[in-house]
Amino acid sequence: MTYLEKLDQLQLHNPGSPLGAVVYFVVFMLAAWAVNRGLRFTVQRAVQRDKFGVFDKTATPFLLQLMRIAIFIVFLVIYAHLVPSLRSLGTALLAGVSVASVVIGLAAQNTLGNLVAGIAILIYRPFQVGDRVQVTAPTGVETGIVDSLTLGYTILVTGDNRRVVVPNALIANQVTLNLTSGDPRLVVSMPIDVSYEADVELARAELQSIAESHALVQEVIGCPVTTLGPSSITLTLECWCADASDTSQVQNDVFEQAVKRFRDLSIEIPFPYTNVVLHRTDPQQSLMETRDER
Repeated sequence: MTYLEKLDQLQLHNPGSPLGAVVYFVVFMLAAWAVNRGLRFTVQRAVQRDKFGVFDKTATPFLLQLMRIAIFIVFLVIYAHLVPSLRSLGTALLAGVSVASVVIGLAAQNTLGNLVAGIAILIYRPFQVGDRVQVTAPTGVETGIVDSLTLGYTILVTGDNRRVVVPNALIANQVTLNLTSGDPRLVVSMPIDVSYEADVELARAELQSIAESHALVQEVIGCPVTTLGPSSITLTLECWCADASDTSQVQNDVFEQAVKRFRDLSIEIPFPYTNVVLHRTDPQQSLMETRDER
């Protein structure tokens, strides 16, 4: 018996035989993997070479992941159609498909919810990759740049290079501040306290001068008195910045310059204090009042 005859007896080419079904499964999975790799490589190269903005940076990765999953599903369906035992099994399971769908839906409701929310984000576009957004997370309010939108999660990169992973269903159901959509400019408000004895006009002029000389400030709006506190007057310097990412730098620089200028001009930045007044009572008078009460 020749080698080819032995292989023919094993029936590796027949999907109805056990070994044939295994061989077909391996071949189909390798084919699906190869198609996925080729698709991913082609799309990534096309996006890198895209000079005219043809590819949407938000939708392309999301749709690519959907297509890769769809490719595996298509290959598995074709494989199941070729194997006779799987065809008969699929026919038998049709009677319980409604029950199976309910069970799967309950088990994967969070995953499916994130997928549907991701599709909704792509359709309505409250933000896109590269936008600076502000969301509420368990750690508090987080501000970051949208790095990617996946099938289940939205990835934000904060200013200190942390990755905030937000489920799509959560970010779709909460109020999200888009700080760069449309007009990227942002007003930064900087409250600064001075004492009641300070020259308010001089302090206002110095703060406006500091802001006007800053390279990242586009326009100074004003510096009104906004609060009369127990021990201080609050001046709030307001100015336009070209981008939301510049506000922290502007605020830090203005505060530092204000401390130096105010120190040179003897303008006090007060700290909270409390006056405690003790009223002394005449002991003899207290004793007489006590006797009168008796």
